[in-house]
Amino acid sequence: MARYALSAVAAVVALGLTLVGCGGKGFGTRDEGTSGTSTRTGTKVLWLGDSVAGAEAPALGAALKASGVEFKDSSSDGGGTIVNSGEEITQMISGATWKQLGKDIESFRPTVVAYQVTTYDWGSQDQQRAAYERVVDTAKDAGAKLVLVSSPPIKIDGFYKQHEAQMRTAPKAAAEVAGKSGGTAAFFDASQLWGTAASAQKAQRAPDGIHNCQQGAATFAKWFTEKLGKQESFTPASVDAWAQKSWTGDERYSKLRCAG
Repeated sequence: MARYALSAVAAVVALGLTLVGCGGKGFGTRDEGTSGTSTRTGTKVLWLGDSVAGAEAPALGAALKASGVEFKDSSSDGGGTIVNSGEEITQMISGATWKQLGKDIESFRPTVVAYQVTTYDWGSQDQQRAAYERVVDTAKDAGAKLVLVSSPPIKIDGFYKQHEAQMRTAPKAAAEVAGKSGGTAAFFDASQLWGTAASAQKAQRAPDGIHNCQQGAATFAKWFTEKLGKQESFTPASVDAWAQKSWTGDERYSKLRCAG
C-alpha cells in the first residue's frame, strides 16, 4: 500500500490531479502543525466533518502545512455533524461535535473554522440552517472566519436512503447561511471539483462509493488550498512540494481498497 500510495500521488503531480480516487476512512483529531514550512502565514485551519472529511485530511494538512498554514484535523468517524435532527443518533453526534469544537477553539485558536457538510447533516432545512448559523456565530465569537464546504457525492445505500432528501438540502442551507452572513462565512461548492454523480470518474469515489484514497485526497487538497489562499491572501505551495510526503502512508489508507 505504501509503495502504491507514493506512485499514485506522483502520478497526481505529473498528470495534474486527474487520477480516479479510492476509498478512505477518518481517524479523529490530528494536529499537523507547521514545522518544516518555509514561511508562516498566520492562518490556522480547524477542519471539521465526518469520515469523508477524515479521508481528505492527510493531504489537506500536508498542502496547508507546505503553504505555511497550521492545521488541526478534528473530523470524526461515523459522526462529526453539528446538526441535531431530533433523532437519537444526531443528538448524540452533534452534542459530541459541539463539545469538541469548544475544546479545539480554546486550545488551537483557529483563524479559520472549516466545516465540510457531513453525511449525517439530517433534519429539516430549518434545523440545518440553525446549526450552520450557530457555527457561524461560534467562529465569529472566536475571532475566526467560517468556511462551509459541500461534501462530495456519495453512493446512497440502505443506511442513507431514508435521509437522501435531507442530505440534498444540507449544502443548499449551508450556502444560504454563508450568503447571509455578511462576509463572516464563505461557502465552497465542492461540486465544482467532484461533480454531482458519485459513480462518475470525476467524483473519485472509492469502491464503497463514499470515501477517497490518496489521489482523491490530493485532488481535494489542491482545490481547497487554492480557494482558501485567495480568501486568506496566502500563496499555496506547489503540489510537488507536498504530494509525495509522509501523509500518503497514513494508517487510514492501509484500510482502503484502492484500485491497482
